[in-house]
Amino acid sequence: MIYQRSSALFAEAKKVIPGGVNSPVRAFKAVGGDPVFIERAEGAYIYDEDGNKLIDYINSWGPMILGHAHKPVVDAVIDRAQKGTSFGTPTEIETKIAELAVKMVPNIDKIRMVNSGTEACMSAVRLARGFTGKEKIIKFAGCYHGHSDSFLIQAGSGAMTFGTPNSPGVTQGTAKDTLLAAYNDLNGVKQIVDQNKDEIACIIVEPVPGNMGCIPPASGFLEGLRQLCDETGILLIFDEVMSGFRLAAGGVQERLGIHADIVCFGKVIGGGLPVGAFAARNEIMDYLAPVGPVYQAGTLSGNPLAMAAGLAMLIELSENPEIFNSIDKKTEYLHEGMEKVLKANGVKHTINRVGSMISVHFSEDPVTDFASSAEAARSGKFNTFFHRMLENGIYIAPSAFETWFISDALSYEDLDKTIAVVEKITKDFD
Repeated sequence: MIYQRSSALFAEAKKVIPGGVNSPVRAFKAVGGDPVFIERAEGAYIYDEDGNKLIDYINSWGPMILGHAHKPVVDAVIDRAQKGTSFGTPTEIETKIAELAVKMVPNIDKIRMVNSGTEACMSAVRLARGFTGKEKIIKFAGCYHGHSDSFLIQAGSGAMTFGTPNSPGVTQGTAKDTLLAAYNDLNGVKQIVDQNKDEIACIIVEPVPGNMGCIPPASGFLEGLRQLCDETGILLIFDEVMSGFRLAAGGVQERLGIHADIVCFGKVIGGGLPVGAFAARNEIMDYLAPVGPVYQAGTLSGNPLAMAAGLAMLIELSENPEIFNSIDKKTEYLHEGMEKVLKANGVKHTINRVGSMISVHFSEDPVTDFASSAEAARSGKFNTFFHRMLENGIYIAPSAFETWFISDALSYEDLDKTIAVVEKITKDFD
């Protein structure tokens, strides 16, 4: 494929944007080469500035669950834009999307809209600290909750891609209040809690991590966290920025039947526009200003364009619940197809999948946490795999530490083509 215009655009971007990108993983540092610049997208496909058509397995890092330029979402945004793009005042559409979200998601009474997943997680932790009167938090190595200071302690994803899991600029004072555990290691969490009695406000976790590849929770792990929090008065925060409204209408809470105290959302809830949210039961949410003492604000929170896109998306998902079964089946089909050809080609691998999140790790050992994901990535085989896929019209995340996101716009013909490409490019892989 030809990427002359993308390379030229990247050179120009680097003159005025740090690293030429506005989010680090886009820079292709992890895989080498220059990033592909996208001109437009429709359905299951993105079209780059050189005119190449690519089957998309990033889907804007998750929100395009129904495909790109989904007509009801586009129409909703156009209609709202014609009435004004921002007011800085309350609007009815904010209440409508809040009512629908509360109806779809178990165990929440109120929801606060913000502008990103980072902002949602940051605000959720502040709320947990305010509600409990405690300062320390537990997070898990490899789980990424955005770039707020408290979370950049072995954060996975973009942070790991650049080899700096602890970012400069994060103070020692902040770092000391973040306690680090290993995902899927319940005993390790219990030890941390025992060593920090009466100091921990919350445990924040991606219930299905997507920033060290897709990692399924081990049997009993999330249930154990719930029980531990119940026993100790610690709040359990589910970061469902990726999994919310994707793995089920009510996210992981619905899919696995495990309730968190606070839930964070992003991606799908914005229908492709910048939206985040956090939600909880009344007694917790009423600690937020202007009702309670915990301050949180945002000039563009609840922006009418973003709310219109998100509402259109949630209406589609709530009225057509078969979508979740459809994308799960498509992901399973892709999983089984890749598994078959990778085995036939003698490629050592592990494929992890939960619902419509899936990742390929080039190791035959189980990938269950940050350490095993990093070990699988050290072979460097993912970089070769990524570029060969791209050369054959398949666009996957440019990092071994990112999950793939399946959209319902993908046809079985698209999946068959993808499987055929995997078979072709891995014949001489080892």
